[in-house]
Amino acid sequence: MLRFLLHKLGYGLLVMWGVITAVFFLFNVLPGDPSRMMLDQREDSEQLARIKHKYGFDLPLSAQYLHYLNDLSPLSWHSHSEDDFSHPSRYDSPPLPLIELAGGELVLKKPFLRTSFRQQGKSVASIIAETFPNTLVLAVAAMTIALLLGLSLGLIAALNKGKALDRIINLVGTLGMSVPSFFSAILMAWIFGFILSEYTGLNMTGSLYAVDPYGEGVYLQWSNLILPAITLGIRPLAVIIQLSRSSILEEMSQDYIRTARAKGLAMAAILRKHALRNALNPVITAATGWFASMLAGAVFVEYIFGWNGLGKQIVEALNTLDLPLVMGAVLLIALTFVIISIIVDLLYAWIDPRVRK
Repeated sequence: MLRFLLHKLGYGLLVMWGVITAVFFLFNVLPGDPSRMMLDQREDSEQLARIKHKYGFDLPLSAQYLHYLNDLSPLSWHSHSEDDFSHPSRYDSPPLPLIELAGGELVLKKPFLRTSFRQQGKSVASIIAETFPNTLVLAVAAMTIALLLGLSLGLIAALNKGKALDRIINLVGTLGMSVPSFFSAILMAWIFGFILSEYTGLNMTGSLYAVDPYGEGVYLQWSNLILPAITLGIRPLAVIIQLSRSSILEEMSQDYIRTARAKGLAMAAILRKHALRNALNPVITAATGWFASMLAGAVFVEYIFGWNGLGKQIVEALNTLDLPLVMGAVLLIALTFVIISIIVDLLYAWIDPRVRK
């Protein structure tokens, strides 16, 4: 099992290195000079040179890439010269020195995602730390809705196979898969947050925390979670309906179910003790993959509903060409995919030892 874990960790590191490389070169070959964009109308040659030196834009692309890897790596080399781009004064937390080397030292540190272009002086890590929990809350709520409704509707459809109710549920699942998230978000906000707001009490936009109008700080506004969570959960809900229906039908056709029926067990007891337990395995597998994809797919949903999460930050950073923030968010999403994939592989290996071979 340890060998299997090390193999998966090594594979995950290779995937992350590939993502880091792709993200760096993709955002560094974009047309336009980031240093000029940061200065706007206040540009002069002296300021431009300072900005280029501060962010390393005056270095060759290969050197910038190596510095970027050095920033992200927990084990890094740092220069003793304050004029050098790899000096530790750039970081938001002091590194731990390990080994003295000529002209520098080997240190242990947190991965450094650099600082925001537009929110100067604020590190990308701190911005992500402020917004990612909101995205996580939204993803958990959406997946909870998708699992509860998906399993219930899938079970109802399986028990009414071929009937009108089964066809209606399948039609709902098909529509849920075919409607894009941005369109369903606009539709949900317009209908329930605008037209029917008098009856639903919901707003078109809003985040998890709202500012008290009387200046008494901020407070939790759970009602703002309802519409974006339902919207984000529509697509996984459609998948879970179809998957749970087919899994339950497959289990109900097994010999052990026929034996239980022959013994006179009630259908509710057969479903609860036998069929549902075995039918849940593929559903849980699909749910873990969808949960990771929700962190990336929440971009449009968060932006449309004004939910202050990582997705909304990504859209705003793209509009303002805040490249370090976009790159840091993309890397975090990729890391989430890798971690969840490794956890699922470990669960498979624990359940079925043949997977380890």
